[in-house]
Amino acid sequence: MIYPTPLINDLLEDLDKVLWYCSLDMASGFWVVSMTDRARAISAFITPFGLFEWNRMPFGLENAPQIYQRLIDNALYGFLRIPTVADQNTLTDLFKEGHPEEAGESSVLGRRSYIDDILVTAGSWDLLCDRVKALLEACDKWNISISVAKSFWGLKKVDYLGHRVSDEGLEVHPKDLSALMDLPFPRTLRAMQSFLGSLNYYGRFIEDMAIYASVLYELPEVDFAAIRDRAGRERIGPAIEISEDQQDDQATADPKWAEAEAAFSKLKKKIAATPILKHFDTEKRPVVIVYASEWAVSASLVQDHDGVYLPVMFTSRTLKQNELNYGIVEKEVLALLRMLDLGYSMLAGRPIQVLARHSTLAWLFRAAGLQGRLGQWAALLSPWTLEITKCTRGEDEILGTLAAAITPRSEVDQALTDIAPRKEPRRSVNTPVPTLEQDETLLVASFDGSARVKRGGGAFSAIIWRLPEWTVVTAASGWKADMTVNEAEYSGLLLCFDLLEDQDRTRLVICGDSNLVIRQMKGEIECKAPALTLLRQKALRQLGTWPTHDLLHVKRAWNASADSLASAALQREAGVIVREQDWDDLVTLNRLPEILTATAKETTLRISAMATRSRRKVPNQEVLQEDAVRQLRVDRIRQGQDEERWIANLKHYLQGQVADLEKEEARTCSNLADDFEVDEQDLLYYCPPSRNPDKERDGLLRLVIPETLHQDLLHHYHVSLEGGHQGISRTYQRIKDKVYWRGLFRSVQRFIGECTDC
Repeated sequence: MIYPTPLINDLLEDLDKVLWYCSLDMASGFWVVSMTDRARAISAFITPFGLFEWNRMPFGLENAPQIYQRLIDNALYGFLRIPTVADQNTLTDLFKEGHPEEAGESSVLGRRSYIDDILVTAGSWDLLCDRVKALLEACDKWNISISVAKSFWGLKKVDYLGHRVSDEGLEVHPKDLSALMDLPFPRTLRAMQSFLGSLNYYGRFIEDMAIYASVLYELPEVDFAAIRDRAGRERIGPAIEISEDQQDDQATADPKWAEAEAAFSKLKKKIAATPILKHFDTEKRPVVIVYASEWAVSASLVQDHDGVYLPVMFTSRTLKQNELNYGIVEKEVLALLRMLDLGYSMLAGRPIQVLARHSTLAWLFRAAGLQGRLGQWAALLSPWTLEITKCTRGEDEILGTLAAAITPRSEVDQALTDIAPRKEPRRSVNTPVPTLEQDETLLVASFDGSARVKRGGGAFSAIIWRLPEWTVVTAASGWKADMTVNEAEYSGLLLCFDLLEDQDRTRLVICGDSNLVIRQMKGEIECKAPALTLLRQKALRQLGTWPTHDLLHVKRAWNASADSLASAALQREAGVIVREQDWDDLVTLNRLPEILTATAKETTLRISAMATRSRRKVPNQEVLQEDAVRQLRVDRIRQGQDEERWIANLKHYLQGQVADLEKEEARTCSNLADDFEVDEQDLLYYCPPSRNPDKERDGLLRLVIPETLHQDLLHHYHVSLEGGHQGISRTYQRIKDKVYWRGLFRSVQRFIGECTDC
């Protein structure tokens, strides 16, 4: 059964006009509820003395709180009538078999309870007495008892759900504050999660709580083993003597533990010194103070009480990796959206004043044609009535009216720097580039893996190349059932070592298009999956037999030879050892030589993860080498154009080779011919129509890119360092100004939509 329990924050609202309270606790709790015949059968348990069944609902059943919540709500609101005496002979579910009351009533208290904790509120003593009387009658009607010993009657300040409630506001009042203050630093991940969970319960009271706790959230479980080891050494005591230098090394070995312990201590102090939050007053105008720094955002909901802004609620969070590059105004929007989300029930439908450092926040409401995240934010903020007020003299303008409980925003960065240092934006991992001596003899192993999702099974392949000639030594593929893609990639790597078993232990360069496998083999990322851990350990043992080796991640297009073998094995669901007469096909597909840049002056060959143009002045021999690489790219583009039917037909038509075309193809080409040209290198160019007839046609020409190279261009203009993961419109415009292919916008839209980093 699913029955919603009320949110605690909702139960603590609408208390701004309350003067008298009663905090009541039910007696016997779940024992009041009788068990149905079916419930008895499925909750029975076996003991050495026999089989026992529950007559009353016990504590510990997963749905027991929801059942009891439903019972109390029905007693307060009167949804269903009590069954007659004749109906009580059999035990049935009242809420399935019962009948509704003829006239539904509102709650006798005007509010819900939280399971067995009931808060009776009233603005006058007479109203309080009337509500208590109505509650007692409802409890008597439904045979529910109230524990007098655990209840508090007719007070102006009561404890309710870990809070102290009064007409002054809300205070934090945990049951055992001293135990929380004396809590040592947790030594397990579960203990840390328990501590953070208790803090989240009082998150609205702790200013910048999420920022302080961010360093604690980022501690993985493996790091807690170091704490337990250190605790074990401390228990050994004087048996092991540690020098002062060793102690200093341990203290400074990992600064994140010092930051974590500092944040832990700071949070314990904050929970003990939380301010009194005022009740939200529906007659006063809400004011939201937003703050954004380089790596965090926070917001405070306040209201003016006699010329002083007193806090109602706090919220904060650290920025995600992609949000670190946002502008300061965009970060202020994030802070505002978070407050509007968490305080929706209080703020909805009311005019809100927003105090910000920058008036450009108001521009978001006036601007038209916003795209991307700005357009999304404008849509989210459009239902709200907001008045953006810029603090012209910074925060000094409102510091005089801020309550002492609110930290001046100018001091937040300084207070948090030592505890939760600023995050750095995610950057590409710069792996050392392997270099090869010119004419050096070595082996290059390329591998790949592929798997089917629905039918199961995976294929893998490996090719061994000998340099500097780039000849194939051996190549093979394999297939196994019930294999994931990552397992197939590791199997391809292990197949490389099997093929290398009879080779001399010279220098080895391993190339693969699996970023996960390459980085796990390098130790840059953890390997947590049990199946992959076993494969990785086996591969590391094999790799250890090669004294000199390098691991290089390449794009899939550059690994076309191994990819073709794996794809073929996946189709026929069987692996093969490639015959020598088929090696020429692998050499034709091999694009690994494209990322080799030879430098005759320095007598080195460089393997780079991306072929880029050198920005420094180079000798003439290097210029010649660049010309050779450029010619290689031209050959690739020409070959791709000749393999794509519509491009090849259009080139034949423009060159006068109409006899090679069918009638329908020639007619189609005649409609397109005016917008295309073929240059002296046999490359097809597109010339879009121009509104300026005087503009030179050569300046408008754009190279037509075949489908086989679309992914390379999209990767360069979006994923690479030059691309910078920009949006769809900007990426499309940059590509459109340089090259052309049919369906360019759809290709950009699909590629960016599937980008995992965006």
